[in-house]
Amino acid sequence: MASELSNAPGDFQAHLALLERKGLLVRIDRPICKDTEIHPLMRCQFLGNYPESERRAFMFTNVHGAKGEKYDMPVVVGALAASSEIYAMGMGVPVAKLADAWIGGIANPVEPVLVDDAPCHEVVITGDELTKPGGGLDRLPIPISTPGFDAAPYLTATLCVTKDPESGIRNMGTYRAGLKARDRLGVRMASRLSGAGGYAHWLKYQKLKQPMPIAIVVGCAPVVLFTGPQKLATDQDEMAVAGGLAGRAMRVTKAKTVDLEIPADAEIVVEGLIDTDMLEPEGPFGESHGHIALEDYNMSMRVTAITMKKKPVFASVLSEVTPSESSILKKSAYEALFLQHLRHHLDIKGIRNVVMHEPLTNLRKVIFLQFAHGAQKTEVWRGLQGASTLQAQCGKIVIAVSEDIDALNTDAIFWSLAYRADPVADTQLIPHRAGGHGPKAGAGSGDSTMLIDATLKHPTSPLALPAKPFMENAQNIWNELRTQHNLPPVSMKAPWHGYDLGDWATEWQAFADNATKGDWELNGLNTFARRRAGLKPETPVRNVEKPDASKH
Repeated sequence: MASELSNAPGDFQAHLALLERKGLLVRIDRPICKDTEIHPLMRCQFLGNYPESERRAFMFTNVHGAKGEKYDMPVVVGALAASSEIYAMGMGVPVAKLADAWIGGIANPVEPVLVDDAPCHEVVITGDELTKPGGGLDRLPIPISTPGFDAAPYLTATLCVTKDPESGIRNMGTYRAGLKARDRLGVRMASRLSGAGGYAHWLKYQKLKQPMPIAIVVGCAPVVLFTGPQKLATDQDEMAVAGGLAGRAMRVTKAKTVDLEIPADAEIVVEGLIDTDMLEPEGPFGESHGHIALEDYNMSMRVTAITMKKKPVFASVLSEVTPSESSILKKSAYEALFLQHLRHHLDIKGIRNVVMHEPLTNLRKVIFLQFAHGAQKTEVWRGLQGASTLQAQCGKIVIAVSEDIDALNTDAIFWSLAYRADPVADTQLIPHRAGGHGPKAGAGSGDSTMLIDATLKHPTSPLALPAKPFMENAQNIWNELRTQHNLPPVSMKAPWHGYDLGDWATEWQAFADNATKGDWELNGLNTFARRRAGLKPETPVRNVEKPDASKH
């Protein structure tokens, strides 16, 4: 396994060079606004009736902000998972070997090696340099993911490193972090069942009445970053799994201002301390479940240092409505983990494949299982039950099909349902399911495993795509770039822009307007004044500030 995986790039820029040699990276020298144009332009690849095989990573070399501020650092989007091919190149294996690579990497971890010669420490920013105009987080060209709805620019391609204060075990997770000030971030770590390992660490630091050290890595070897979105065992070191994926030990170094070990070859690292007493309103933000996540009380992080290479590249990922870069990041690893669970832990006979439905449903809710012809009915039902219960957030709808059915073709799935299933004999509805990952607007605390009428039943938060003016502008830019870069035309299919679905307050629109004008710091001042103690992360803000609103 190790010899097959030794081609995995050792750092992010080596990966970018490989993509460029393969014609999978497009350099854009045209002036581009990080706050209103980068993510809408990238979204055109995913919404424009554009085959996945044609998607490219984009490197923007002439980046400015909404107020005209210039950045000397390029921004790359799509370089991690614009397509399965790009993702596989980061893993150093063919697409067909991705599932085997994950199973092997998890089963054969390689412990990291500690080094002092860390490129991520070529530039170190601390003290007053973090708060002066143009300093701190202002130095980074952080895009707005969902212009028209997001309250601030957000770090999205993150690897957040924390450590259990009792055991010392490291956790690396992918959590969003929104700008609040030049030296402050709002960090969201899932607090639901099967949520974030970082949140479990936060609870332990809270009991100790100590802030939680954290290092947010932006840009590193893909095999390292790819471990972040996965749901590995809480006592399994993601850096060692990354070594297993690469077939060699990964390099780590000690952070400058917090007691953590970080990837030594990272592009950028934001170090800091997360308050375990005061929580701060965070959001709105376009989430991967396909709606805008509204304001929650989440973690407030004080930045203590920013370190980077002399010539770093800033990485961002496209999330929101699927398909997206975020969903491709999860898809191959999630499917491999589920297949391993069914085949090896539950010993399901006849299981051939696991496919998580991606477009709009975002993998977690709908799962298809492929079985060999002639598989016993008891094995099929054990597989269905196993897939629906492995993770609380996954498997709301699970459908078993025979191996002749293409589980990537929903028309074939409907054909199988129409001609191979008796709804009375072959269907089960199971109550008492956890709500999982989804919009909170109008939702209760639980769910079921069931067939469901998917029409809108209540007001909910906006669709998590850039607002219409930004997407229209992005299409104009795309058409401008077509001739210069030999890009194909895009044909947008609804839904291709975000819109209000009834649960969107005027103050959140004001936040979004401030963000696209470059005035996100005003939003940070607003939320800093509204901080509260004694709350659990992810408490909806309106349940506290406007309790009557939560009843609507």
